[in-house]
Amino acid sequence: MTKRIFVTATNTNIGKTYTTKLLLKEFASRGLKVGVIKPIETGVVDGYAADGEELLELIKELNPKLWHLEVEDIVPIMYEMAAAPFVASNNTLFDLKTLLTKVEELEAFCDVVIIEGAGGLYVPIDENTMMIDLIQKLDAVALLITHCSLGCINDTLLSKKALEDKKILHIVAFNCKDGDDSFSQISEPYFLQSGFSVLKVGSDIEKICDVLYN
Repeated sequence: MTKRIFVTATNTNIGKTYTTKLLLKEFASRGLKVGVIKPIETGVVDGYAADGEELLELIKELNPKLWHLEVEDIVPIMYEMAAAPFVASNNTLFDLKTLLTKVEELEAFCDVVIIEGAGGLYVPIDENTMMIDLIQKLDAVALLITHCSLGCINDTLLSKKALEDKKILHIVAFNCKDGDDSFSQISEPYFLQSGFSVLKVGSDIEKICDVLYN
């Protein structure tokens, strides 16, 4: 059975696409057939979905069975406005059936499908659906990407609680960027002393994949 992994984050610009690409490379290095889909991308100018194009290029390298894919297969829903899908789509009803069909089509060629969300967990898609709801509807395990700058304790714990309240299986990984040198002094001590598993995207991708795939 194909494993579905939903990459989400505490906010936008945290590193979901970066992490998704690392996951794809790591799983592929283990001999697994990988696939990827980003259900919704906003900020698409002149039909160019930047994240989708990156993911499409990589997935064609990693899984030869997916050479037939176009960017519309990776990003089935695109909006020009760089805003929450609710706003960018003028509250258009989300087409879950189309998404499920796209995921199932990928699964015919894959052992693992990485699903990349947009923004954070409570980004509104339409008046009835938040991003967190997609994780449940897709029956996926979640990888919550959080940041390493000041404020990450609050952001991480709030998002983690949201996943726990929905009873969504998940793990947390920290994406420490250049300039986040203060993490080890300002925020990491709390996580370590409270028994929180501190997995870092840049250095612990193998461990992250081990936990997600088991």
